[in-house]
Amino acid sequence: MPKKAHSKQRRSAAETVRNRVNRGGARLWKHADFKDLPPAAVAQALSRLAREGVVQRVAKGVYYHPEQTSFGPSIASSTAVAAGTITAPLHPSGLTAANVLGLSTQNPYRTEFATTAPGPPSALREFVVHTGRPAERENLSAEEGAILEVLRQRAESSDLSPDQTANRLLRLLADEDRFKRLVHAASAEPPRVRAMLGALGDELNMPPRLLAQLKRSLNPLSRYDFGRLSSLRHAMQWRAK
Repeated sequence: MPKKAHSKQRRSAAETVRNRVNRGGARLWKHADFKDLPPAAVAQALSRLAREGVVQRVAKGVYYHPEQTSFGPSIASSTAVAAGTITAPLHPSGLTAANVLGLSTQNPYRTEFATTAPGPPSALREFVVHTGRPAERENLSAEEGAILEVLRQRAESSDLSPDQTANRLLRLLADEDRFKRLVHAASAEPPRVRAMLGALGDELNMPPRLLAQLKRSLNPLSRYDFGRLSSLRHAMQWRAK
């Protein structure tokens, strides 16, 4: 590419990066957020924005764009910064998951995560991290991963009544596309997770093929502890104890 054209392309990429950052509000930015642009141009653009004070470099390859508040520029939380520095999927777990899903108003003493990584990332050393979760979670959102974590723990971290807990999860699972993604991811989860997910899906009248996929994966002779979800309308059909 001629030098002049290359320079023009770099300026165009830099302008695109600046515009996206300015429109994005308070959030973290990584090179991977600009996959449609030349990597070298993105690196240069982010470095320049950091020198200008538009973004703050919070870790290698990770930048924070603050938003002006009545108390001054917003500050990236340590949780957000830590999450932004690892590449493995990271989902809320325990009381943190219950809080994210609206099942609890308690703030955990230590933020809790679950990840597919084989070991706890050093960036998360101040948090509780459950490692080795199934790779099938790769494409789940934080909220979808949190649903699986709550089901793993039989919704024991919920502050709501059993009926309120079930109703909240039913609302979160009402979207068929989301339910389908969770059925796929649950194939590698403990059987009790698939059983509870099936009972919830049955109540939501999810497509029979998805429910059949879950049911085929369960041992017809086994019984599963549903914990706070044992009151689900179809719990017994899904082998609840």
